[in-house]
Amino acid sequence: RLRHMRILIVGNGGREHALVWKIAQSPRVEAICVAPGSAAMSSLAEAHPEVSAGDLDAVVKLAREGSVDLVVVGPEDPLAAGLADRLRAEGIRVFGPSAAAARLEGSKAFAKDFMDRHGIPTAAHRAFSDLEEALAHVRATGGRCVVKADGLAAGKGVSMCETPEEAEQALREMMADGRFGDAGRCVVIEDWLVGEEASYYAISDGERFVTLAAAQDHKRAL
Repeated sequence: RLRHMRILIVGNGGREHALVWKIAQSPRVEAICVAPGSAAMSSLAEAHPEVSAGDLDAVVKLAREGSVDLVVVGPEDPLAAGLADRLRAEGIRVFGPSAAAARLEGSKAFAKDFMDRHGIPTAAHRAFSDLEEALAHVRATGGRCVVKADGLAAGKGVSMCETPEEAEQALREMMADGRFGDAGRCVVIEDWLVGEEASYYAISDGERFVTLAAAQDHKRAL
């Protein structure tokens, strides 16, 4: 077992701050650095503001030159871009899924197809890359629906649409106006489900898994 580990945490948000705070409590940790980090984390970790989380070359270089024992990746974008694969190719331990596994987070259309293939219950859905076809679909169905940008949109790429008119507006903003950039070039339109929502977390190495706590968002509160 490794002792006196040097840890690199990638990211600069609240999620990464929480990771720094908790990992710093381990007696097996000698030092923590964070890229790019933030001023708020500076009392717990050595920040590298010159290294962007999305600059895969720079992150790999920092991990290699800093003799890092483990890299913990917080944000989704670098994982979808293949940061974990790059680090593993360099022989550097990393906590984070491969680019192939990160597609479950990086593409809603891929995730929905995955659920269909494996019999995982999910809302009925269709994916569209053509705006006119998407508009025709919401007009034909005529009810409440949910419009989702296919790609990563920092948790903001979902529109709960009460009417076909609201759905049309959401589709035009995503597909024509580029509200979410490339993330909205493809959209998923799915049935509106009513009920409690929770995120249930698990960590897996591909064969075994350990479950963590559940969490609940209240984006529409107030």
